[in-house]
Amino acid sequence: MNVLLVEDDPTIVEALSRLLDAEGLRVMACARQSEAVELAGRESFAIALLDVTLPEGSGFGVCAALRAISPEMPIIFLTASDDEYSTVAGLEAGAVDYIAKPFRPRELTSRIRAALRRSAGAAPVLRAGDVELDPTRATCTKAGSDVVLSAMEYRLLLVLMQAHGRLVTREGLRDAIWDSAGEYVEDNTLNVYVRRLREKIEDVPSNPRVLLTVRGLGYKMADAKERTS
Repeated sequence: MNVLLVEDDPTIVEALSRLLDAEGLRVMACARQSEAVELAGRESFAIALLDVTLPEGSGFGVCAALRAISPEMPIIFLTASDDEYSTVAGLEAGAVDYIAKPFRPRELTSRIRAALRRSAGAAPVLRAGDVELDPTRATCTKAGSDVVLSAMEYRLLLVLMQAHGRLVTREGLRDAIWDSAGEYVEDNTLNVYVRRLREKIEDVPSNPRVLLTVRGLGYKMADAKERTS
């Protein structure tokens, strides 16, 4: 599982990377808000660890952006031990926990695991054909193999999967992607996202069997359902 670490202290980044690697977690680190948002749009993460104070932007800004990209992903703030304001503000912004610096390694890994366990029960896995989407971990697989999606592609697939085989209009899809991207999505742009998504989840993209077009109206997923185990 990938861990997003947003921290500008290279000593902490190195120590956390070694510690979490030993726990089977892959750390991907950056130091600025813009870098964190860009990285979150390209990669899927099981959890995020955010420092409050950054050279550019803040942990609170990163938290807000991550909530739009991956609403179910647990976020933990890294705070100074006596910084009560940041602790409260972080929890109110949507974080599930905070960890005071300096860290005690065993406590840190225990609290990360606890957050992941709580998150694992937050949402069922969605399935259509041989495609599965796990909203809790923000991951997608096809026939058991990982599918790498951009933030836009993931959001598009999530909206369609959550409709459980019902029609989703083009307008509804544009609105959903607009909410995620923060910018208006033209009709032609939606066509591009649908085509790119089909290239990743269909056996034959030109003859789709999973992501179906309802001509003149919108799209739906074939045989979409939830998987609870």
